[in-house]
Amino acid sequence: MQSITLALAKGRPAKSTIDLLKKAGIQFNDFHEKSRKLVFYNDDQSIKLIFVKALDVPTYVEKGAADIGIVGKDNILESQADVYELLDLKIGKCKFAVAGKKDHISDQGQQLTIATKYPNIAKNHFAKKGQSIETVKLNGSVELAPLIGLADYIVDIVETGSTLKENGLVVIEDIETISTRLIVNKASFATKSAEVQQFINLLKSTLE
Repeated sequence: MQSITLALAKGRPAKSTIDLLKKAGIQFNDFHEKSRKLVFYNDDQSIKLIFVKALDVPTYVEKGAADIGIVGKDNILESQADVYELLDLKIGKCKFAVAGKKDHISDQGQQLTIATKYPNIAKNHFAKKGQSIETVKLNGSVELAPLIGLADYIVDIVETGSTLKENGLVVIEDIETISTRLIVNKASFATKSAEVQQFINLLKSTLE
């Protein structure tokens, strides 16, 4: 059996993913939440776990630095990486939405300005509708943009909607439901087929 490299996104869903792996019998004994280490091995060294930034996971997988990645659908869509998406782990479920001020009216056919951390997702969504947009890339507090006239609308992840509500914004339309997904490098899917499939089957049976 060949060893496989698993890229895991740092952050909130990481603990849930590690718990899921543990339930599936895949343990990384030297892993603990406060560790600054970035590389871990399971008991029999058949799986190397690497921790990377969420947005980088699809890149590591696409380029073959990792065989498998576990990351949010938002980062998969934004990266536009050429990978296989094979399993929904149902962790961190939320949605992408377009939001704005309740009373905002935009002229039909006019170019819209969209503030977002996810310009590719915003462009793809509005392109399907034939709507021309300009994106303003923000890395935080995107809810502020419509309030100060920086943008007509925002495209962002919505969990409970309470942040929007507190800032006088409403969901205009939903784009897509997102959650943590398992992705696989296309070459690894062929060359390490047995190992990849075994890993997926373990997780599948644990989820069921």
